[in-house]
Amino acid sequence: MTPKQFVTEYLPYAKETEAKTGISAIAILAQAALESGWGKAAPGNMFFGVKDTDGLNGNEQLLTTTEYSQRADLHFPEIISITPVIRYGKKYFKYKVKDYFRKYDTPEQSFTDHADFFLNNPRYVDALNVKSNTDAFIDAIAKAGYATAPDYANLLKAVAHTIEKNMT
Repeated sequence: MTPKQFVTEYLPYAKETEAKTGISAIAILAQAALESGWGKAAPGNMFFGVKDTDGLNGNEQLLTTTEYSQRADLHFPEIISITPVIRYGKKYFKYKVKDYFRKYDTPEQSFTDHADFFLNNPRYVDALNVKSNTDAFIDAIAKAGYATAPDYANLLKAVAHTIEKNMT
């Protein structure tokens, strides 16, 4: 799916979520695009990479993912590999793992649950204070630890700018 096709298909969900929550539709859609590879990897309508913490309810799926940490002793349902890497002058461990992610019946459920994740998680209070400002919101969710990639905010902002170009 091209960025233009992705924006055409999924922007209505992002705008609906923005209307309900005030969170920037561009930031929402940028996360959906980045986390799903522009819709190429959204098994179970999972557009945002929201983890399922218990892996027990039937609303989860075990998927392969990459995580980064400065610790080499993290636990996951299955560890495939751990590789030391240097990112931005710091030592990290790149984990290739299988972990539980939420799954949904429809894309709309995924977008709604993603917004609820921010609204119900106290670590995102600073992000919610700037929710209508795309770049500030992105910086705040990255700082709060939404993703483990050290360059998550920069990647997400680049995707947001691509989305803006494809909205017309």
